[in-house]
Amino acid sequence: MKPRSLLAVLPLIWGICAPALAASVERLSIVANNEIVGAIVAETDGARTTVDYRVDDNGRGPKHREELRFGPDGIPLSWTVKGTSLMGGTVDESYGWAKGRARWSSQADAGTARAASAPLYVVNDDSPYALWVSARVALARPGPSITVLPAGKVTVERLKTLTIGAGDAAIEVTAYRLIGVQLAPAYLLVDAEERPFAIFGPAVDGMTIRSGYESSAPALARLGTDLEMERARDLQQRLAHRFDAPLRIRNVHVFDPASGTRSALSSVVVMRDTITRIIPGDSAPPPPDEVVIDGEGGTLYPGLHDMHSHATLGSGLLHLAAGVTATRDMGNDNAVLQGLIARAEANEVAWPRISPNGFIEGRSPYSARNGFVADTPEMALDAVRWYADRGYAEIKIYNSMDPDWVRPIATEAHRLGLKVTGHVPAFDTPDRVIEDGYDSIAHVNQLMLGWILKPGEDSRTPLRLTAMARAGALDLASAPVRCTLALMKARSVSLDPTSVILEQLMLSRARQVPPGQEDFLGHMPIGFQRYRKRSFVTVADAAQDAAYRSGFAKVLETIGLLHREGIRLLPGTDDATGFALLRELELYVKAGLSPAEALRSATLGAEEFLGRADRLGTVERGKLADLVLVPGDPTQDISAIRRPRMVVRGGVVYFPAEIHAALGIQPFTTPPPIRPAAKVAERTTTPVAAGFGQDGHDHEH
Repeated sequence: MKPRSLLAVLPLIWGICAPALAASVERLSIVANNEIVGAIVAETDGARTTVDYRVDDNGRGPKHREELRFGPDGIPLSWTVKGTSLMGGTVDESYGWAKGRARWSSQADAGTARAASAPLYVVNDDSPYALWVSARVALARPGPSITVLPAGKVTVERLKTLTIGAGDAAIEVTAYRLIGVQLAPAYLLVDAEERPFAIFGPAVDGMTIRSGYESSAPALARLGTDLEMERARDLQQRLAHRFDAPLRIRNVHVFDPASGTRSALSSVVVMRDTITRIIPGDSAPPPPDEVVIDGEGGTLYPGLHDMHSHATLGSGLLHLAAGVTATRDMGNDNAVLQGLIARAEANEVAWPRISPNGFIEGRSPYSARNGFVADTPEMALDAVRWYADRGYAEIKIYNSMDPDWVRPIATEAHRLGLKVTGHVPAFDTPDRVIEDGYDSIAHVNQLMLGWILKPGEDSRTPLRLTAMARAGALDLASAPVRCTLALMKARSVSLDPTSVILEQLMLSRARQVPPGQEDFLGHMPIGFQRYRKRSFVTVADAAQDAAYRSGFAKVLETIGLLHREGIRLLPGTDDATGFALLRELELYVKAGLSPAEALRSATLGAEEFLGRADRLGTVERGKLADLVLVPGDPTQDISAIRRPRMVVRGGVVYFPAEIHAALGIQPFTTPPPIRPAAKVAERTTTPVAAGFGQDGHDHEH
């Protein structure tokens, strides 16, 4: 049965008949890794709806109540949200429209706007149900998009109709894609009565699905992957540039991570996926049968590495646009990750190289739901073997793992040729996990908690982050610190600090642009901007504010100490924007590394750890062509890495300005001038003729 038009239904729902309608209740479950981790209960009585939203996953999750009052056209006239956010910060948001003026106040901002009729307001501290409200309003309006407050547009695309379930439980739904709220889209399934059935996708945490249909979550996850795959293939066709002729990148200074120096102006020639020549002082006219890119005196360096990522299909282009050409995946849905690796290596979708880690968690009320959750030591060892058979590089152990299981897991992993990394499990210590077999530790706070927490304190809770407010008082010359560092040096244990996430959590304050995000946040979609301008932890008073600031200063001091002690830093972010890796390197410079040393850690240093330095990590003849072109000299000013003009991943060329425009981000740079090869057409997934204008830029793509 074809769903009725929302335009036809809305007057019945929200018009003069609304007071006569019986109250209704929508019950939705939040599912992660096939387990229920939260719920939404939405109760509607006439033109008023209350939404109770609660998530408990990995010891954290938003918990708040929304109250909405709708006008006759289904647009909210008022909207309040009260409760706590992901990490426990206070949520107190309000919006209202009356007499031609809209007013709002949230963690991120406050403002007013004149509007003759009620506009659609995009909630800052939203729930999946709020996405449903936005989609419903957009669907009821002519045209694919609707302008929203505080800024921007929301677009809804109708995709397909399908049936979920079987027999008496079968239900026909229509799938829609919602774009414009966050960097990534959300997907909504709507039943024939125009009620929400499921809300999911990369813009949504977990799978929101109608209660009673939780068993359909895996099928809907596959549907979401298929829908995102269609979008990713289209973007790859439009944004990936591959040439059948040699690619000559001229007029560039080449950065050498091994020496930390830049060359004189040179040319680098790439054929397919390999660097074939490096020509110092190249001033001769280039051959007419080569594609020529003029670097205009900028710097060419090896592709960067994010050594703590969690891959999603849509985040690949964001990483590439930042110059990240390789990632170390630190835990994921196993089936999704395996499929993504295959498609990325086939150039079917845009993604950096992926080195996968196998996620193993122990069973507890706080368990994370990635990879495998082990109930027994035998299950954990079986998971190690499963990952080994599939070519994983490392095992990652998480918070709820029994400390007594770490040594046998590490022993089996090492026997099978895998490294071991992870969090320090609750009630364990960094010293013990190192002695039990860790090759690296994930997150600088996981390391520092061993010097901060009191016996019996539970790091499965948000305490693993909030306790960092105590770090300011830490003496880095104390015996516990020196003991741990000595163990790390003796066992060659590395650390991926993810200091950028701690900066976000510890230093973000409501209605302020977070440190290090000043130059890019204003370029982003409105929902992303507002989400970042909030307090992620509760800051009750000036003393607590000062404690967090002092604590983060100690984080940077610790990173500087680790570097001076010769402990390898693996730059990672635990973030999907790409921009975060650039800030991570800036923080290393603040911690005392030189810009060249920070760049080395993210290029050659990362490849040395991954065991691929013979193929990647430097710009040399015979190595794979993973390259980044930026203006200026990042060895003198690390912030130069924020403006990549071109990124090459295995010989495939991407222009960040094109990527950002396609993703709804205001571009930061322009592509470099390009001269096409004589009688050679550019080759993409679907062959097309290259179309270069008189200004030397490619206008076809």
